Amino acid sequence: MAQPTDNRPGSSPRPRLLDAFCCQGGAGKGYRDAGFEVTGVDKDPQPRYPLAFHQADAIDFIGAFGAGFDFIHASPPCQHDTDCQRIRGNTHPDLIGPTREALNATGRPWAMENVRGAAAKLRNPVMLCGTTFGLETYRHRFFETGGGFTLTPPEHPEHTVPQAKMGRPVPPGYFGQYVGNFSGVQAARDILKVPWMNRDGIRECIPPAYTEWIGRAFLASLAALEVAA
Repeated sequence: MAQPTDNRPGSSPRPRLLDAFCCQGGAGKGYRDAGFEVTGVDKDPQPRYPLAFHQADAIDFIGAFGAGFDFIHASPPCQHDTDCQRIRGNTHPDLIGPTREALNATGRPWAMENVRGAAAKLRNPVMLCGTTFGLETYRHRFFETGGGFTLTPPEHPEHTVPQAKMGRPVPPGYFGQYVGNFSGVQAARDILKVPWMNRDGIRECIPPAYTEWIGRAFLASLAALEVAA
């Protein structure tokens, strides 16, 4: 397992963020836009990941190197709790508990994301919706935070636009879900703001707008502590 270069909090002009279970980098791109230096880690090769990347088991990497980052984001695989996988009868490991344990052991502030089906397993999660950020999709995602970092839920606009059925083509005037073997990859790229991704990345991704908001909230909390000191 390769060690990140200069693995110490505060060693970079930008705060250093570990993007665990990074896939194709929706979360990482948002944190980069917020002002972080981002390093992604995933057990699978991720040639489309747009930032620094290490191929390794994410939980092992958090345990070995997580304490050297200023903030950690983790998106353990959601397939265990998705409607799509339950419909297909597929089984997947539940990594939420082991990921939380690894994150807490670092002593660093963190955020852990998952889908609606996993919300009951998350502790006081904040739900984010695409409409909060002006995106033409709902795509609810739930974020638990820890290590001394908390989030105040943003405004959640009323859902007034109908939503296409899961994986189906999106009729005019509808929002798409962009999960499973969906059609309309280019439209999804445009709507979610992930032009580098393919279908595999899109159906699992966090829109970068979500994590840019979280990242800015964390940086604002640091600034407030500095003023108070």
